Amino acid sequence: MPSFITKIGKLFRKQETYKPSQSKKTGAKKSKSQPKQEPKQGDAPRRRKPQAQKNRPQQQKQRAPKKPAKPWDPASFQVEPEEGKTRFHDLDLPQEIMHAIADLNFKYCTPIQAEILPLTMAGKDMAGKAQTGTGKTAAFLLGIFTEFLRNPKGKPKPGCPRALILAPTRELAMQIRDDAEKLSKYTPFKTVAVYGGIDYDKQRRLFDAPVDIVVATPGRLIDFAQQNVLNLRGVKTLIIDEADRMLDMGFIPDVRRIVYKTPPKEKRQTLLFSATLDDEVMRLAAAWMTDPGRIEIEPDHAATDLVEQRVYLVTDDQKFALLYNILTKEASDSSAIIFTNRRDQTERLADALYRHGIDCEILSGAVNQNRRQRILADFKSGKCKLVVATDVAGRGIHVDDITHVVNFNIPERPDDYVHRIGRTGRAGKKGISVTFACEKESFELPAIEELLGERLSCIQPEEGMLELPEPVRKPRPRKPAGPGGRSGGNRGPRRRSGGDGSRPPRRNSGPKK
Repeated sequence: MPSFITKIGKLFRKQETYKPSQSKKTGAKKSKSQPKQEPKQGDAPRRRKPQAQKNRPQQQKQRAPKKPAKPWDPASFQVEPEEGKTRFHDLDLPQEIMHAIADLNFKYCTPIQAEILPLTMAGKDMAGKAQTGTGKTAAFLLGIFTEFLRNPKGKPKPGCPRALILAPTRELAMQIRDDAEKLSKYTPFKTVAVYGGIDYDKQRRLFDAPVDIVVATPGRLIDFAQQNVLNLRGVKTLIIDEADRMLDMGFIPDVRRIVYKTPPKEKRQTLLFSATLDDEVMRLAAAWMTDPGRIEIEPDHAATDLVEQRVYLVTDDQKFALLYNILTKEASDSSAIIFTNRRDQTERLADALYRHGIDCEILSGAVNQNRRQRILADFKSGKCKLVVATDVAGRGIHVDDITHVVNFNIPERPDDYVHRIGRTGRAGKKGISVTFACEKESFELPAIEELLGERLSCIQPEEGMLELPEPVRKPRPRKPAGPGGRSGGNRGPRRRSGGDGSRPPRRNSGPKK
């Protein structure tokens, strides 16, 4: 009996004297003298720092070019000459680049590639007019990699790129980086993309290792330059992509500050690309370039030949019913993208689709970057079949299997229409673009027709295509929008929303005068 009481007393004394802070201190002291023990199954890792250090050498390994299982034989990549077309073989590109081109099954240059590459590889500054989808990205990337291979400058330093590419949106920046990685897979060159919406420190660590090309949006690049994370004095090639979009989005002051951080224009090569080369864009070219050449490539109508363009005459209130029937009857098993003009419109339209049993994702400025990247990945893999997007967010969508593009709202800029319908009819596959011309937006069509150089025929919806069933789900709970969350707006005057099945249009909400 006494022994039992003694044991109970000892147990209570242990509980009274136990203090977590003392336990941590004694544990820390013991850890110095005791050998390191293997963690037990189910224990959480104690420190994450060693793991980050462990991953650091992997970043260095990425600089080594991918070596094929056996040496590549250029004779295995044969392309027959064809009248009126330029082969990549005709450009005297390095073998490492030709190997990557062969992997991508590129055979003939697009018009802008055929015209601009001989000049840029000779070191000339160029201003190019080209729409999205004309191959302009590969045009300037091939020139950069060819210059790197023919004129090596020794081992690059961390944070000191040799080439800088400026893009107006994060989606475009990511797409350029992805294209660069494909074209440089057999070279040691490293390309990184930096943009807002991603943790600053996470992107800053990208520059702990040497880097050859930086693709960036202006705001984030200025952050890194001001903190001396990046040194742009070694930039030999500067690319300004979608200069007209930079103007529209108010980025030119930032771009000007960035340009002044690079070497003088006489000591670097500068290429500028834009959907239009109007006086405002050419003034920028004159300020930042030395005797620039000028190439203008008109939209490739052969590409739009693969796209069946439908324009439906409907009222604003009929648009959602027609959209519902197109999605359920024509595109139920395929991938589709729906464009609106503002992010608040994407949210209301996505909510209406959800209530009627159609799942979709949203790509707009209101969606954080990590989620946008996941949505893009799911859309490309086919896990997500339907996306509702604004123009700026949609510029990063390059998926070959999109069968339908729907202009729920007619774009306010004609070139946005060309970009939108260019999301389908890719890789030689046919596609369908659908545009809803209602009483509030049909006045935008003449400018689109002028750009296309053809008249768009308008049709009435078929019988039964305007019938809308009752909702099958309750509305989704709204998440807090945060700063600027749903005020939205890409540019231009706001229009009345309505017609999306979620709520009636508000009165007196037309264009402001």
